[in-house]
Amino acid sequence: MVHEVRGVVAGAKGAPVSVQTILVPDPGPGEALIDVQACGVCHTDLHLRDGGFGDGFPFLLGHEAAGTVAAVGPDVTEVAPGDFVVLHWRTVCGRCRSCRRGRPWHCFNTRNASQSMTLADGTRLTAALGVGAFAEKTLVGASQCTKVDPATDPAVAGLLGCGVMTGIGAAINTAAVSRTDSVAVIGCGGVGNAAIVGARLAGAHTIIGVDVDPRKLDWATEFGATHVVNARDSDPVKAIRALTRGHGADVVIEAVGLPETVKQAFYARDHAGTVVLVGVPTPDMMLELPLVDVFTRGGAITVSWYGDCLPTRDLPMLTDLYLQGRLPLDKFVSETITLDDVETAFDKMRNGTVLRSVVRL
Repeated sequence: MVHEVRGVVAGAKGAPVSVQTILVPDPGPGEALIDVQACGVCHTDLHLRDGGFGDGFPFLLGHEAAGTVAAVGPDVTEVAPGDFVVLHWRTVCGRCRSCRRGRPWHCFNTRNASQSMTLADGTRLTAALGVGAFAEKTLVGASQCTKVDPATDPAVAGLLGCGVMTGIGAAINTAAVSRTDSVAVIGCGGVGNAAIVGARLAGAHTIIGVDVDPRKLDWATEFGATHVVNARDSDPVKAIRALTRGHGADVVIEAVGLPETVKQAFYARDHAGTVVLVGVPTPDMMLELPLVDVFTRGGAITVSWYGDCLPTRDLPMLTDLYLQGRLPLDKFVSETITLDDVETAFDKMRNGTVLRSVVRL
């Protein structure tokens, strides 16, 4: 059986998205059909629309989603019809060289659906990050689904499918922030503020939010920053050092994705400190650093993909913290919208007027 649903399609590089009829097949082996309940509008979707991740057009956008399993294919044991799940692009196979080395959060074998969703005329769609959830139904690999407590609001649960998990995980998993650490976060949008939340959960004694937008700095304070720095008014490297007794922060999380802000992160950290890169660059960006500075400052520069999370471990834990009132996921939802409003949501994202727009279906 083929399911005819509405979905948001990016047809060409830089062109406005449109809502079109999508054909979604029944699940085959290892696949799950999902009734999507909510999907966040993530900056990665805008990157895809603008050609930042190749030319796999047309794309079925949306990947930060939660919903209910409608059906599963043969041999699926991870989930069953009726389960409430968060969708995610990372899976863990247990067999690749990263899994065998005990680093499953770097698993190389992401297992998406084998079948393609299509437009009504049969044109094959590339599902955003293997998810494609700006649609009433989507087809994914069953291992891309993690069950969480169904009492969780779908609008906030879906955010753990990408941005919020990326930020929290960058602090907790990648940087392993502890109560002995000072943390600076450069870029206080959705991911950056999630990193601030992660640093607060981990007990960091000093948390510094850096941005050029006063509205985002207000958000950073609400999410737990102990200090904020407006980089338009002052040198952020000097400001971070002044707030950390002249040393620099133990951990600097860069959540913008520009060479300039990566350099700021590098020089704002303490000796032997850690820089965590979370912001997504475009393919044409280049970074130059004096090699002697890289060598003499020691420490680490690392990249955090999806917060180095293990979905089956981290997503239930974070939804439990949300239900206990200890994780303010609701604060990330600036507005709820429909599929028809996604292009407008992209404009708001560019203008910095929202943390997250979330499509409810």
